[in-house]
Amino acid sequence: MSTPYQLFQAAAQDRPDQTFLLFPEAAKLDYAVGGLAITYGQMADQVAAQREKYRAAGFGVGHVMALSLDNRPEFFVHFFALNALGVAMLPLNPDLRADELSFQFSIAEPDAALVLERYAAVVGEAGLAPERIFGPDDVVPNATAPATLFEGTDADPCALLFTSGTTGKPKCCVLSNFYFAELARWYVEDGCPDMEPGKETILTPLPMFHMNALGCSALGAVILRSTLVPLDRFSASRWWASVAQSRATVVHYLGVMPAILLKLAPSENDRGHNVRFAFGAGVDPMHQQAFEERFAIPLVEAWAMTETGGGATTSTAGGERHIAQRCIGYPHPAMEFRIVADDGADAVAGEPGELLVRAKGEDHRRGFFTEYLKDAKSTDEAWAGGWFHTGDVVRSGPDGAFFFVDRKKNIVRRSGENIAVVEVEGVLQNLAQVAAVAVAPVPDDIRGEEVMAMVVLAEGNGAGAQIAQDIALASSDRLAYHKVPGYIAFVTKLPVTATQKLQRGEIKALAKSLLADVGTIDLRDYKGQLRKLTAKV
Repeated sequence: MSTPYQLFQAAAQDRPDQTFLLFPEAAKLDYAVGGLAITYGQMADQVAAQREKYRAAGFGVGHVMALSLDNRPEFFVHFFALNALGVAMLPLNPDLRADELSFQFSIAEPDAALVLERYAAVVGEAGLAPERIFGPDDVVPNATAPATLFEGTDADPCALLFTSGTTGKPKCCVLSNFYFAELARWYVEDGCPDMEPGKETILTPLPMFHMNALGCSALGAVILRSTLVPLDRFSASRWWASVAQSRATVVHYLGVMPAILLKLAPSENDRGHNVRFAFGAGVDPMHQQAFEERFAIPLVEAWAMTETGGGATTSTAGGERHIAQRCIGYPHPAMEFRIVADDGADAVAGEPGELLVRAKGEDHRRGFFTEYLKDAKSTDEAWAGGWFHTGDVVRSGPDGAFFFVDRKKNIVRRSGENIAVVEVEGVLQNLAQVAAVAVAPVPDDIRGEEVMAMVVLAEGNGAGAQIAQDIALASSDRLAYHKVPGYIAFVTKLPVTATQKLQRGEIKALAKSLLADVGTIDLRDYKGQLRKLTAKV
Protein backbone atom coordinates (compact mmCIF):
# COMPACT_ATOMS: atom_id res chain seq x y z
CA MET A 1 0.00 0.00 0.00
CA SER A 2 1.30 3.49 -0.83
CA THR A 3 -0.97 6.34 0.19
CA PRO A 4 0.40 9.88 -0.11
CA TYR A 5 0.97 9.88 3.66
CA GLN A 6 2.91 6.64 3.50
CA LEU A 7 5.02 7.94 0.62
CA PHE A 8 5.80 11.03 2.67
CA GLN A 9 6.58 9.07 5.83
CA ALA A 10 9.01 6.87 3.93
CA ALA A 11 10.77 9.95 2.55
CA ALA A 12 10.92 11.58 6.00
CA GLN A 13 12.42 8.47 7.57
CA ASP A 14 14.91 8.11 4.72
CA ARG A 15 16.06 11.77 4.57
CA PRO A 16 14.82 13.72 7.59
CA ASP A 17 17.33 16.54 7.05
CA GLN A 18 16.51 17.03 3.37
CA THR A 19 14.61 20.26 2.64
CA PHE A 20 11.04 19.42 1.72
CA LEU A 21 9.43 22.87 1.32
CA LEU A 22 11.30 25.98 0.25
CA PHE A 23 9.81 29.47 0.04
CA PRO A 24 12.38 31.91 -1.40
CA GLU A 25 12.58 35.44 -0.04
CA ALA A 26 12.34 36.77 -3.61
CA ALA A 27 8.77 35.46 -3.85
CA LYS A 28 7.74 38.05 -1.23
CA LEU A 29 5.21 35.79 0.46
CA ASP A 30 3.62 37.36 3.54
CA TYR A 31 3.93 34.07 5.45
CA ALA A 32 7.59 33.53 4.51
CA VAL A 33 9.16 36.96 4.93
CA GLY A 34 12.89 36.54 4.56
CA GLY A 35 12.39 33.07 3.09
CA LEU A 36 11.51 29.76 4.73
CA ALA A 37 12.80 26.18 4.52
CA ILE A 38 11.18 23.14 6.17
CA THR A 39 12.85 19.73 6.24
CA TYR A 40 11.12 16.39 5.82
CA GLY A 41 11.76 15.66 9.49
CA GLN A 42 10.27 18.95 10.66
CA MET A 43 7.21 18.46 8.48
CA ALA A 44 6.81 14.87 9.73
CA ASP A 45 6.70 16.10 13.34
CA GLN A 46 4.01 18.66 12.50
CA VAL A 47 2.00 16.08 10.54
CA ALA A 48 2.12 13.59 13.42
CA ALA A 49 0.89 16.19 15.92
CA GLN A 50 -1.94 17.33 13.65
CA ARG A 51 -2.91 13.75 12.84
CA GLU A 52 -3.52 13.05 16.51
CA LYS A 53 -5.69 16.16 16.83
CA TYR A 54 -7.88 14.93 13.98
CA ARG A 55 -7.98 11.42 15.42
CA ALA A 56 -9.02 12.79 18.81
CA ALA A 57 -11.83 14.72 17.09
CA GLY A 58 -13.07 11.48 15.50
CA PHE A 59 -12.01 12.04 11.88
CA GLY A 60 -11.23 9.04 9.69
CA VAL A 61 -12.38 7.03 6.69
CA GLY A 62 -15.76 8.23 5.45
CA HIS A 63 -15.22 11.91 6.24
CA VAL A 64 -14.53 14.79 3.87
CA MET A 65 -12.61 17.92 4.88
CA ALA A 66 -12.69 21.07 2.74
CA LEU A 67 -9.39 22.98 2.64
CA SER A 68 -8.61 26.51 1.51
CA LEU A 69 -5.04 27.21 2.62
CA ASP A 70 -3.39 28.31 -0.64
CA ASN A 71 0.05 26.70 -1.08
CA ARG A 72 1.18 27.50 2.45
CA PRO A 73 3.10 25.05 4.67
CA GLU A 74 -0.14 24.47 6.59
CA PHE A 75 -1.71 22.92 3.51
CA PHE A 76 0.84 20.10 3.48
CA VAL A 77 0.63 19.55 7.23
CA HIS A 78 -3.13 19.09 7.08
CA PHE A 79 -3.17 17.19 3.78
CA PHE A 80 -0.81 14.49 5.04
CA ALA A 81 -2.41 14.40 8.50
CA LEU A 82 -5.87 13.91 7.03
CA ASN A 83 -4.63 11.37 4.49
CA ALA A 84 -2.97 9.38 7.27
CA LEU A 85 -6.42 8.80 8.76
CA GLY A 86 -8.20 8.16 5.48
CA VAL A 87 -10.06 11.50 5.38
CA ALA A 88 -10.84 12.68 1.83
CA MET A 89 -9.81 16.25 1.04
CA LEU A 90 -11.91 18.77 -0.90
CA PRO A 91 -9.43 21.50 -1.89
CA LEU A 92 -11.22 24.77 -2.67
CA ASN A 93 -10.42 27.28 -5.39
CA PRO A 94 -10.32 30.62 -3.50
CA ASP A 95 -11.64 32.46 -6.56
CA LEU A 96 -15.00 30.68 -6.43
CA ARG A 97 -18.06 32.61 -5.31
CA ALA A 98 -20.65 31.43 -2.79
CA ASP A 99 -23.04 29.92 -5.35
CA GLU A 100 -20.24 27.88 -6.88
CA LEU A 101 -19.02 26.64 -3.50
CA SER A 102 -22.57 25.84 -2.45
CA PHE A 103 -22.91 23.53 -5.44
CA GLN A 104 -19.63 21.79 -4.60
CA PHE A 105 -20.72 21.34 -0.98
CA SER A 106 -24.02 19.81 -2.11
CA ILE A 107 -22.09 17.11 -3.97
CA ALA A 108 -19.05 16.52 -1.75
CA GLU A 109 -20.81 17.12 1.60
CA PRO A 110 -17.73 18.17 3.61
CA ASP A 111 -17.93 17.53 7.34
CA ALA A 112 -15.99 20.73 8.06
CA ALA A 113 -13.84 23.34 6.34
CA LEU A 114 -10.33 24.39 7.29
CA VAL A 115 -9.77 27.82 5.74
CA LEU A 116 -7.67 30.94 6.03
CA GLU A 117 -9.51 33.77 7.73
CA ARG A 118 -10.04 35.72 4.51
CA TYR A 119 -11.96 32.80 2.97
CA ALA A 120 -14.21 32.06 5.96
CA ALA A 121 -16.98 34.48 4.98
CA VAL A 122 -17.60 33.09 1.49
CA VAL A 123 -17.49 29.51 2.82
CA GLY A 124 -20.14 30.50 5.34
CA GLU A 125 -22.24 32.14 2.62
CA ALA A 126 -22.04 28.87 0.71
CA GLY A 127 -24.03 27.20 3.46
CA LEU A 128 -21.53 25.58 5.82
CA ALA A 129 -22.45 26.14 9.46
CA PRO A 130 -20.16 28.57 11.32
CA GLU A 131 -19.20 25.94 13.91
CA ARG A 132 -17.93 23.71 11.08
CA ILE A 133 -15.53 26.37 9.76
CA PHE A 134 -12.15 26.68 11.49
CA GLY A 135 -8.65 28.03 10.93
CA PRO A 136 -5.16 26.49 11.17
CA ASP A 137 -4.73 27.71 14.76
CA ASP A 138 -8.24 26.79 15.94
CA VAL A 139 -9.41 23.71 17.80
CA VAL A 140 -10.56 21.00 15.40
CA PRO A 141 -14.36 20.56 15.63
CA ASN A 142 -15.56 17.06 16.42
CA ALA A 143 -16.61 14.89 13.50
CA THR A 144 -20.39 14.74 13.08
CA ALA A 145 -20.43 10.99 12.39
CA PRO A 146 -18.23 8.05 13.45
CA ALA A 147 -15.31 7.07 11.23
CA THR A 148 -15.28 3.54 9.82
CA LEU A 149 -11.46 3.29 10.12
CA PHE A 150 -8.50 5.51 10.98
CA GLU A 151 -6.30 4.49 8.07
CA GLY A 152 -7.10 4.63 4.37
CA THR A 153 -6.43 2.01 1.72
CA ASP A 154 -5.23 2.37 -1.87
CA ALA A 155 -8.81 2.45 -3.11
CA ASP A 156 -10.12 5.01 -0.61
CA PRO A 157 -10.70 8.59 -1.78
CA CYS A 158 -7.74 10.89 -1.28
CA ALA A 159 -9.17 14.05 -2.86
CA LEU A 160 -12.35 15.26 -4.50
CA LEU A 161 -11.54 17.60 -7.38
CA PHE A 162 -14.17 19.37 -9.44
CA THR A 163 -13.63 19.59 -13.17
CA SER A 164 -15.65 21.38 -15.82
CA GLY A 165 -18.12 19.36 -17.90
CA THR A 166 -20.34 20.22 -20.82
CA THR A 167 -23.68 20.06 -19.03
CA GLY A 168 -23.31 23.34 -17.21
CA LYS A 169 -22.12 22.26 -13.79
CA PRO A 170 -18.68 20.95 -12.82
CA LYS A 171 -18.40 17.25 -12.01
CA CYS A 172 -16.75 15.94 -8.85
CA CYS A 173 -13.93 13.52 -9.62
CA VAL A 174 -13.26 11.00 -6.87
CA LEU A 175 -9.49 10.45 -6.87
CA SER A 176 -8.08 7.56 -4.86
CA ASN A 177 -4.82 7.20 -2.98
CA PHE A 178 -3.65 4.85 -5.74
CA TYR A 179 -4.52 7.50 -8.36
CA PHE A 180 -2.10 10.00 -6.81
CA ALA A 181 0.67 7.47 -6.18
CA GLU A 182 0.43 6.25 -9.78
CA LEU A 183 0.42 9.80 -11.17
CA ALA A 184 3.50 10.74 -9.14
CA ARG A 185 5.37 7.63 -10.30
CA TRP A 186 4.58 8.39 -13.94
CA TYR A 187 5.80 11.96 -13.47
CA VAL A 188 9.23 10.99 -12.10
CA GLU A 189 9.75 7.88 -14.23
CA ASP A 190 8.28 8.73 -17.64
CA GLY A 191 6.76 12.20 -17.73
CA CYS A 192 10.02 14.09 -17.26
CA PRO A 193 13.60 13.68 -18.47
CA ASP A 194 15.94 11.88 -16.06
CA MET A 195 15.42 13.12 -12.50
CA GLU A 196 17.89 12.44 -9.68
CA PRO A 197 16.70 11.49 -6.17
CA GLY A 198 17.72 14.00 -3.54
CA LYS A 199 19.00 16.50 -6.11
CA GLU A 200 15.92 18.08 -7.69
CA THR A 201 14.23 21.32 -6.68
CA ILE A 202 10.79 21.47 -8.27
CA LEU A 203 9.18 24.91 -8.47
CA THR A 204 5.49 25.25 -9.27
CA PRO A 205 3.23 28.32 -9.30
CA LEU A 206 0.16 26.11 -9.75
CA PRO A 207 -2.43 25.70 -6.97
CA MET A 208 -2.74 22.54 -4.90
CA PHE A 209 -6.41 22.22 -5.86
CA HIS A 210 -5.17 21.01 -9.27
CA MET A 211 -4.01 17.43 -9.85
CA ASN A 212 -0.83 18.67 -11.57
CA ALA A 213 0.57 20.50 -8.56
CA LEU A 214 -0.58 17.95 -5.99
CA GLY A 215 0.03 14.71 -7.88
CA CYS A 216 3.05 15.60 -10.01
CA SER A 217 5.00 18.39 -8.29
CA ALA A 218 4.30 17.68 -4.61
CA LEU A 219 4.20 13.89 -4.54
CA GLY A 220 6.82 13.71 -7.28
CA ALA A 221 9.18 15.65 -5.01
CA VAL A 222 8.32 13.25 -2.17
CA ILE A 223 9.12 10.15 -4.22
CA LEU A 224 12.39 11.77 -5.29
CA ARG A 225 13.26 12.82 -1.69
CA SER A 226 13.73 16.25 -3.20
CA THR A 227 12.62 19.84 -2.61
CA LEU A 228 9.31 21.47 -3.53
CA VAL A 229 8.93 25.23 -4.07
CA PRO A 230 5.13 25.77 -4.07
CA LEU A 231 4.48 29.42 -4.97
CA ASP A 232 0.92 30.64 -4.45
CA ARG A 233 0.60 32.31 -7.83
CA PHE A 234 2.62 33.14 -10.90
CA SER A 235 4.19 36.61 -10.70
CA ALA A 236 6.18 37.65 -13.77
CA SER A 237 8.04 40.39 -11.90
CA ARG A 238 9.24 37.94 -9.22
CA TRP A 239 9.57 34.83 -11.32
CA TRP A 240 13.21 34.77 -12.34
CA ALA A 241 14.45 36.00 -8.97
CA SER A 242 12.45 33.23 -7.27
CA VAL A 243 13.73 30.64 -9.74
CA ALA A 244 17.34 31.71 -9.25
CA GLN A 245 17.19 32.08 -5.45
CA SER A 246 15.55 28.68 -4.96
CA ARG A 247 18.09 27.08 -7.32
CA ALA A 248 15.19 25.29 -9.01
CA THR A 249 16.16 22.51 -11.41
CA VAL A 250 12.62 21.97 -12.72
CA VAL A 251 9.83 24.53 -13.14
CA HIS A 252 6.18 23.96 -13.99
CA TYR A 253 4.21 26.18 -16.34
CA LEU A 254 0.94 26.68 -18.12
CA GLY A 255 0.76 27.93 -21.69
CA VAL A 256 0.10 31.50 -20.57
CA MET A 257 3.41 31.82 -18.72
CA PRO A 258 5.91 31.70 -21.61
CA ALA A 259 3.86 34.36 -23.40
CA ILE A 260 4.04 36.66 -20.38
CA LEU A 261 7.73 36.06 -19.67
CA LEU A 262 8.66 36.79 -23.27
CA LYS A 263 7.21 40.28 -22.83
CA LEU A 264 9.68 41.12 -20.06
CA ALA A 265 12.64 43.28 -20.99
CA PRO A 266 15.82 41.23 -21.56
CA SER A 267 18.04 41.07 -18.50
CA GLU A 268 20.88 39.15 -16.89
CA ASN A 269 18.23 37.05 -15.14
CA ASP A 270 17.17 35.44 -18.42
CA ARG A 271 19.78 32.71 -18.03
CA GLY A 272 20.80 33.17 -14.40
CA HIS A 273 19.19 29.92 -13.29
CA ASN A 274 19.84 26.19 -12.80
CA VAL A 275 16.71 24.97 -14.59
CA ARG A 276 17.25 21.86 -16.75
CA PHE A 277 13.74 21.80 -18.18
CA ALA A 278 10.20 23.10 -17.68
CA PHE A 279 7.19 20.79 -17.50
CA GLY A 280 3.74 21.92 -18.57
CA ALA A 281 1.10 22.12 -21.24
CA GLY A 282 -0.47 24.44 -23.75
CA VAL A 283 2.45 26.60 -24.88
CA ASP A 284 1.51 28.61 -27.96
CA PRO A 285 3.48 27.45 -31.03
CA MET A 286 4.46 31.07 -31.70
CA HIS A 287 6.17 31.26 -28.31
CA GLN A 288 7.85 27.90 -27.79
CA GLN A 289 10.97 28.31 -29.88
CA ALA A 290 11.47 31.95 -28.87
CA PHE A 291 11.19 31.02 -25.19
CA GLU A 292 13.63 28.13 -25.42
CA GLU A 293 16.20 30.19 -27.33
CA ARG A 294 16.00 33.18 -25.01
CA PHE A 295 15.91 31.39 -21.65
CA ALA A 296 17.78 28.17 -22.55
CA ILE A 297 15.02 26.02 -21.00
CA PRO A 298 13.47 23.13 -22.97
CA LEU A 299 9.70 23.03 -22.59
CA VAL A 300 8.47 19.47 -22.00
CA GLU A 301 4.83 19.39 -23.07
CA ALA A 302 2.55 16.79 -21.54
CA TRP A 303 -1.11 15.80 -21.58
CA ALA A 304 -3.43 14.30 -18.97
CA MET A 305 -6.83 15.04 -17.51
CA THR A 306 -8.13 15.06 -13.97
CA GLU A 307 -10.07 11.95 -14.93
CA THR A 308 -7.14 10.07 -16.48
CA GLY A 309 -4.48 10.74 -13.85
CA GLY A 310 -1.47 8.51 -14.44
CA GLY A 311 -3.63 5.89 -16.16
CA ALA A 312 -3.40 7.65 -19.52
CA THR A 313 -0.82 10.35 -20.19
CA THR A 314 1.49 11.68 -22.87
CA SER A 315 4.79 13.55 -22.70
CA THR A 316 7.42 14.84 -25.10
CA ALA A 317 10.14 13.73 -22.66
CA GLY A 318 10.60 10.41 -24.48
CA GLY A 319 11.34 11.53 -28.01
CA GLU A 320 11.36 14.32 -30.59
CA ARG A 321 9.49 17.30 -29.15
CA HIS A 322 8.34 18.70 -32.53
CA ILE A 323 8.73 22.28 -31.35
CA ALA A 324 6.04 24.81 -32.33
CA GLN A 325 3.64 22.17 -33.66
CA ARG A 326 1.37 21.70 -30.62
CA CYS A 327 2.96 18.33 -29.94
CA ILE A 328 1.71 16.83 -26.66
CA GLY A 329 4.06 13.88 -26.73
CA TYR A 330 3.96 10.13 -26.87
CA PRO A 331 1.45 7.80 -25.21
CA HIS A 332 2.46 6.22 -21.92
CA PRO A 333 3.40 2.53 -22.53
CA ALA A 334 0.84 1.42 -19.94
CA MET A 335 -2.11 2.93 -21.83
CA GLU A 336 -4.17 1.96 -24.85
CA PHE A 337 -5.70 4.54 -27.17
CA ARG A 338 -7.88 5.08 -30.19
CA ILE A 339 -8.28 8.17 -32.37
CA VAL A 340 -11.83 8.09 -33.72
CA ALA A 341 -13.73 10.06 -36.33
CA ASP A 342 -17.17 11.55 -35.76
CA ASP A 343 -18.82 8.29 -36.86
CA GLY A 344 -17.02 6.35 -34.12
CA ALA A 345 -14.70 4.50 -36.50
CA ASP A 346 -10.93 4.74 -36.21
CA ALA A 347 -9.67 7.85 -37.98
CA VAL A 348 -7.43 7.48 -41.01
CA ALA A 349 -3.76 7.55 -39.96
CA GLY A 350 -2.64 11.15 -39.56
CA GLU A 351 -6.18 12.50 -39.61
CA PRO A 352 -7.67 14.19 -36.52
CA GLY A 353 -10.17 12.51 -34.25
CA GLU A 354 -11.29 12.29 -30.65
CA LEU A 355 -8.79 10.63 -28.33
CA LEU A 356 -10.17 7.62 -26.45
CA VAL A 357 -7.98 6.07 -23.75
CA ARG A 358 -7.82 3.31 -21.17
CA ALA A 359 -5.21 1.38 -19.18
CA LYS A 360 -3.72 -1.82 -20.56
CA GLY A 361 -4.54 -5.11 -18.87
CA GLU A 362 -7.67 -6.48 -17.27
CA ASP A 363 -8.50 -3.31 -15.32
CA HIS A 364 -8.99 -0.62 -17.95
CA ARG A 365 -9.69 2.00 -15.28
CA ARG A 366 -6.47 1.43 -13.35
CA GLY A 367 -4.99 4.80 -12.37
CA PHE A 368 -8.06 6.73 -13.55
CA PHE A 369 -10.61 8.59 -11.43
CA THR A 370 -12.94 6.34 -9.47
CA GLU A 371 -16.19 8.02 -10.52
CA TYR A 372 -18.04 11.29 -10.84
CA LEU A 373 -19.50 11.56 -7.36
CA LYS A 374 -23.30 11.19 -7.32
CA ASP A 375 -23.37 11.08 -11.11
CA ALA A 376 -23.34 7.46 -12.29
CA LYS A 377 -24.88 8.45 -15.63
CA SER A 378 -22.04 10.81 -16.53
CA THR A 379 -19.48 8.25 -15.35
CA ASP A 380 -21.00 5.60 -17.63
CA GLU A 381 -21.20 8.02 -20.55
CA ALA A 382 -17.53 8.96 -20.14
CA TRP A 383 -16.62 5.25 -20.32
CA ALA A 384 -18.97 4.36 -23.18
CA GLY A 385 -17.80 1.26 -25.01
CA GLY A 386 -15.09 0.55 -22.46
CA TRP A 387 -12.99 3.58 -23.41
CA PHE A 388 -12.69 6.92 -21.64
CA HIS A 389 -13.80 9.66 -24.03
CA THR A 390 -11.47 12.64 -23.53
CA GLY A 391 -13.29 15.15 -25.73
CA ASP A 392 -9.89 16.24 -27.09
CA VAL A 393 -9.23 16.04 -30.80
CA VAL A 394 -5.71 14.96 -31.76
CA ARG A 395 -3.80 13.48 -34.68
CA SER A 396 -0.79 11.20 -34.62
CA GLY A 397 2.42 11.68 -36.54
CA PRO A 398 4.60 9.09 -38.31
CA ASP A 399 6.76 8.61 -35.21
CA GLY A 400 3.74 8.06 -32.92
CA ALA A 401 3.70 11.55 -31.43
CA PHE A 402 0.33 13.16 -30.70
CA PHE A 403 -0.51 16.66 -31.90
CA PHE A 404 -3.34 18.63 -30.30
CA VAL A 405 -5.95 19.90 -32.77
CA ASP A 406 -9.03 21.17 -30.92
CA ARG A 407 -11.52 20.41 -28.16
CA LYS A 408 -14.71 18.61 -28.81
CA LYS A 409 -16.13 19.66 -25.47
CA ASN A 410 -17.84 22.98 -24.99
CA ILE A 411 -15.21 24.49 -22.76
CA VAL A 412 -12.98 27.53 -22.70
CA ARG A 413 -9.40 26.73 -21.71
CA ARG A 414 -8.25 29.98 -20.13
CA SER A 415 -4.85 30.12 -18.38
CA GLY A 416 -5.09 26.44 -17.56
CA GLU A 417 -8.64 26.65 -16.19
CA ASN A 418 -11.46 24.70 -17.84
CA ILE A 419 -14.60 26.84 -18.05
CA ALA A 420 -17.89 25.21 -19.03
CA VAL A 421 -19.68 27.53 -21.47
CA VAL A 422 -23.09 26.31 -20.31
CA GLU A 423 -22.28 27.31 -16.73
CA VAL A 424 -21.46 30.86 -17.84
CA GLU A 425 -24.52 30.96 -20.08
CA GLY A 426 -26.70 29.90 -17.16
CA VAL A 427 -25.56 32.86 -15.07
CA LEU A 428 -25.80 35.42 -17.88
CA GLN A 429 -29.20 34.18 -19.01
CA ASN A 430 -30.64 35.04 -15.61
CA LEU A 431 -29.56 38.70 -15.74
CA ALA A 432 -32.31 41.24 -16.33
CA GLN A 433 -30.51 42.84 -19.27
CA VAL A 434 -30.14 39.55 -21.18
CA ALA A 435 -32.82 37.96 -23.38
CA ALA A 436 -30.60 35.21 -24.82
CA VAL A 437 -26.91 34.36 -24.74
CA ALA A 438 -24.32 31.98 -26.14
CA VAL A 439 -20.74 31.61 -24.94
CA ALA A 440 -17.73 30.34 -26.87
CA PRO A 441 -13.94 30.39 -26.68
CA VAL A 442 -11.95 32.88 -28.75
CA PRO A 443 -8.16 32.97 -29.18
CA ASP A 444 -6.09 35.01 -26.74
CA ASP A 445 -2.36 35.63 -27.20
CA ILE A 446 -1.65 35.56 -23.47
CA ARG A 447 -4.19 33.18 -21.92
CA GLY A 448 -4.68 30.73 -24.77
CA GLU A 449 -8.42 31.31 -24.91
CA GLU A 450 -10.83 33.89 -23.52
CA VAL A 451 -14.57 33.85 -22.79
CA MET A 452 -16.72 35.46 -25.48
CA ALA A 453 -20.42 36.07 -24.77
CA MET A 454 -22.81 36.84 -27.60
CA VAL A 455 -25.79 38.60 -26.04
CA VAL A 456 -29.29 39.34 -27.28
CA LEU A 457 -30.37 42.23 -25.09
CA ALA A 458 -33.73 42.33 -23.36
CA GLU A 459 -36.17 44.90 -24.67
CA GLY A 460 -35.44 48.42 -23.47
CA ASN A 461 -31.65 47.98 -23.21
CA GLY A 462 -29.25 49.63 -25.63
CA ALA A 463 -25.91 48.12 -26.67
CA GLY A 464 -22.68 49.75 -25.52
CA ALA A 465 -19.65 49.59 -23.28
CA GLN A 466 -21.54 50.52 -20.11
CA ILE A 467 -24.12 47.76 -20.32
CA ALA A 468 -21.34 45.29 -21.20
CA GLN A 469 -19.54 46.26 -17.99
CA ASP A 470 -22.80 46.06 -16.05
CA ILE A 471 -23.33 42.50 -17.31
CA ALA A 472 -19.78 41.50 -16.42
CA LEU A 473 -20.08 43.03 -12.95
CA ALA A 474 -23.41 41.33 -12.28
CA SER A 475 -22.08 37.96 -13.42
CA SER A 476 -19.08 38.27 -11.09
CA ASP A 477 -21.44 37.87 -8.14
CA ARG A 478 -21.95 34.23 -9.15
CA LEU A 479 -18.87 33.43 -11.20
CA ALA A 480 -15.18 33.31 -10.37
CA TYR A 481 -13.47 36.19 -12.16
CA HIS A 482 -11.78 33.94 -14.75
CA LYS A 483 -15.22 32.77 -15.94
CA VAL A 484 -16.56 36.31 -16.47
CA PRO A 485 -16.74 37.26 -20.18
CA GLY A 486 -13.60 38.88 -21.56
CA TYR A 487 -15.57 39.99 -24.62
CA ILE A 488 -19.24 40.77 -25.13
CA ALA A 489 -20.77 41.10 -28.60
CA PHE A 490 -24.37 42.25 -28.96
CA VAL A 491 -26.36 40.34 -31.59
CA THR A 492 -29.98 40.30 -32.69
CA LYS A 493 -30.29 36.51 -32.83
CA LEU A 494 -28.32 33.31 -32.15
CA PRO A 495 -27.85 30.21 -34.34
CA VAL A 496 -30.31 27.59 -33.07
CA THR A 497 -31.75 24.30 -34.31
CA ALA A 498 -35.39 23.67 -35.08
CA THR A 499 -35.80 22.60 -31.47
CA GLN A 500 -34.18 25.84 -30.28
CA LYS A 501 -30.91 24.23 -29.21
CA LEU A 502 -27.79 26.31 -29.71
CA GLN A 503 -25.74 25.26 -32.74
CA ARG A 504 -22.32 25.06 -31.13
CA GLY A 505 -20.27 24.83 -34.32
CA GLU A 506 -21.86 27.94 -35.81
CA ILE A 507 -21.59 29.75 -32.49
CA LYS A 508 -17.83 29.14 -32.29
CA ALA A 509 -17.40 30.42 -35.84
CA LEU A 510 -19.57 33.46 -35.09
CA ALA A 511 -17.55 34.27 -31.99
CA LYS A 512 -14.29 34.26 -33.91
CA SER A 513 -15.75 36.49 -36.63
CA LEU A 514 -17.11 38.95 -34.06
CA LEU A 515 -13.75 39.25 -32.32
CA ALA A 516 -12.63 41.84 -34.88
CA ASP A 517 -16.01 43.62 -35.06
CA VAL A 518 -15.89 47.26 -33.98
CA GLY A 519 -19.03 46.76 -31.93
CA THR A 520 -17.56 43.99 -29.78
CA ILE A 521 -16.66 45.21 -26.30
CA ASP A 522 -13.22 44.16 -25.01
CA LEU A 523 -13.62 43.61 -21.26
CA ARG A 524 -10.25 42.01 -20.51
CA ASP A 525 -8.87 45.01 -18.61
CA TYR A 526 -12.18 45.46 -16.80
CA LYS A 527 -12.13 41.76 -15.93
CA GLY A 528 -8.76 42.30 -14.27
CA GLN A 529 -10.26 45.12 -12.23
CA LEU A 530 -13.07 42.81 -11.14
CA ARG A 531 -10.52 40.30 -9.90
CA LYS A 532 -8.88 42.91 -7.70
CA LEU A 533 -12.28 44.11 -6.50
CA THR A 534 -13.58 40.66 -5.56
CA ALA A 535 -10.27 39.77 -3.89
CA LYS A 536 -10.87 42.60 -1.40
CA VAL A 537 -14.42 41.52 -0.56
